[in-house]
Amino acid sequence: MRDLLEEASASTRLRRGEVVEGVVVQVGRDEILVDVGSKAEAIIPAAEAGVPANEIPDAIHVGDSIVAMVLDTENREGHATLSLARAQTERGWRTLQRLLETGETLEAPVVDFNRGGLVVSVDGVRGFVPLSQIVDLRQPTAPDESVESRLESMKGRQLELKVIELNRRRNRVILSERASYQERRVRDRDRLIDELAEGQVRTGRVTSVADFGAFVDIGGADGLVHLTELSWTPVAHPRDVVKVGDQVEVLVLGVDRDKKKIALSLKRLREEPWDKLGDRFFVGQIVPARITKLAAFGAFAELEPGIEGLIHISELSDERIQNPRTVVREGDQVMVKILRIESDRHRLGLSLKQVQSDADDAEVRSRPMVFGETNEESGSWMGGARVIDTRRPRKSYDNDDDDEDDDYGRRRR
Repeated sequence: MRDLLEEASASTRLRRGEVVEGVVVQVGRDEILVDVGSKAEAIIPAAEAGVPANEIPDAIHVGDSIVAMVLDTENREGHATLSLARAQTERGWRTLQRLLETGETLEAPVVDFNRGGLVVSVDGVRGFVPLSQIVDLRQPTAPDESVESRLESMKGRQLELKVIELNRRRNRVILSERASYQERRVRDRDRLIDELAEGQVRTGRVTSVADFGAFVDIGGADGLVHLTELSWTPVAHPRDVVKVGDQVEVLVLGVDRDKKKIALSLKRLREEPWDKLGDRFFVGQIVPARITKLAAFGAFAELEPGIEGLIHISELSDERIQNPRTVVREGDQVMVKILRIESDRHRLGLSLKQVQSDADDAEVRSRPMVFGETNEESGSWMGGARVIDTRRPRKSYDNDDDDEDDDYGRRRR
């Protein structure tokens, strides 16, 4: 009688619709036998395995722990009938609860989307990833690409996620790709900072641009390329040199392991323009230049990218001037004469007025001389002939106290 009561108790242990755990003891083509602690093994028909029949041997193995739902407590042979497919949702909820408690990440496929974000599937449980928690939406895109089109393009993609909210009663699961990404970045940053050394060359991607420089992801951590390290030429704003998304090569200038900061340079992987200045320019050479900046003491002119010199105010014109703006403007294309080269100090002395003087002298030398005239520019006599350059404007005279007396007792500027 006692044995009969124990068997009866065992047979009633399982209830229809209950979710139970068991261990697979046999895998066949038509059914799977599972030990669920009852008097006889339970059976999972191939149709309830949750995978196609031909994939059962690859998906389910002897010794696997499974979660299944009871469809029938006992068939004619005394075996309970279970379903893996119908218990998949339960398995998903249990997995999500465990991941929420441990803080671990999971991978899940994107199965759908809506205006608010992405829908993913975790063992049969549908979870939601809000727009604010999707990493790709924080990256730059084409101006005409809509959020909806970007979400649609992500269908089928596997995302690494963290569970941030779970409410089974309301059937609510909120996940975050951003939280998972940030954790991974911290791990990658620590690893990268340990590996980095000054002088290394790395390939990276520009992630953001600020007034003071550009940040470049070099494989797990962002380093800063300061404004002064973007180019050998003066840079008004980093966006004039790089933009978000650009692939660049950078030189590691330094690593602060305590503050987790990385200093990078773009320009130092390129030739310094002043290093071979002597191969292209020499004193006395007349070259084209562009006026880049005006100052009270003169004008700066760029000969080529990275090579800039000063035209002192005294070298702008033969006339006495108070402001360089009366002679040149920013952006003007001019011809200048190189007066001085100081490569080690990155300095060039230039002249605008001497270019005109040289041109005038060359033209005067090419004119026929008239007896009794002299060259006013050089003051020299050539066979008693005086050559007058009529193109030079006459100087104006007044009674200004700041002017000096000329040879005729009049006041001149």
